[in-house]
Amino acid sequence: MITLDRIEMFLLGLPLVHEFETSSHRKGHLEHILVRVTDVDGATGWGESACPTDPFFCNENVETCWLMLRDYLAPALLGVSWETPADAVRGLGHVKGNNFARAALDIACWDLCSRRQEISVAAALGGTAFSVQAGVSLGIEPTIDALLEQVALHVGQGYRRIKLKIKPGWDIEPTRRVRDEFPGVGLQVDANGAYDGSLADLAVFNKLDDLNLLMIEQPFEETNLLAHSRLQRNLRTPICLDETITTASMAETALAMGACRIINVKVSRLGGLGPARAVHDLCRSQGVPAWCGGMHEFGIGRAANVALASLPGFTLPSDVSGSDKYFAEDVVQPPVLAADGAVPVPFDRQGLGHEVIWSRLQDHLLRTAELTAGQ
Repeated sequence: MITLDRIEMFLLGLPLVHEFETSSHRKGHLEHILVRVTDVDGATGWGESACPTDPFFCNENVETCWLMLRDYLAPALLGVSWETPADAVRGLGHVKGNNFARAALDIACWDLCSRRQEISVAAALGGTAFSVQAGVSLGIEPTIDALLEQVALHVGQGYRRIKLKIKPGWDIEPTRRVRDEFPGVGLQVDANGAYDGSLADLAVFNKLDDLNLLMIEQPFEETNLLAHSRLQRNLRTPICLDETITTASMAETALAMGACRIINVKVSRLGGLGPARAVHDLCRSQGVPAWCGGMHEFGIGRAANVALASLPGFTLPSDVSGSDKYFAEDVVQPPVLAADGAVPVPFDRQGLGHEVIWSRLQDHLLRTAELTAGQ
């Protein structure tokens, strides 16, 4: 049995090497929360809450995650004995929602438990792939020529799947230009729910449908399953849902309604590795294509994504591109890197397979808190 004696929280800020714009906002740096859990025997595990700084992607932000971790979720785990990560997070069931906050503790428990068993998190999850094909997500650029430069850069680095962020007014032409310039690359678009389903919007998606895309991701607001279902019936291109999929039951409902044909499985959005594996298992059982999405994670969260993406049901390239694509300096060693468009899975290292560099954590530290079982 494992009993946590101490949980430490660290809010870090890292600058992006290239500003990133989605349909809702533009960002030049990221703030994420790392947590370190320590059990009564002194063993430790690390996790990450990769929640956006502001509430534009979801209804959480870094401040709500800090509050929920400090005042509710972390205290509920301290001093409680458990055997598996699933047992640990089951004790948090009385707290509703707040998946980005609870993901940090779920990942940390998987890391701790795997280290105690002297195996990798990937092995503990049931992973089978020794490398993961990586895709890359590109934001909205000031000009189409600037976008083409970014695509050329990443295709030259070996990435075989490119995801373009789109929004009303920045959709058909940039996508068409990328498709014309790079006819052989796997190409998909992501609207982050920016469209409202008007007739003008439907005309946009009908034109995108002719560009040989892998998928169109989250065109409408996350709760609007009917609009997604109606659109999917009229498109050859598969719709993929992201923000909508907050639980395995939501994934099951969306598939039953025909609202999508592909699922984006995100560790942070679903509340951790355990819930993300449940959605993976659902998709695999129904023969639904799935892939591991990302939230520009720092090294800890990125390592969790790599471990998850090694599961056999992920049939499409995942958002596990190398950390150097986003950050000049990450906080883990070894860094998570891609070679020829693939990221190795560290089955030969315990836990997540990456260690926090304490000096770098201190260099980028904005705030810290510590909770103990005796408090």
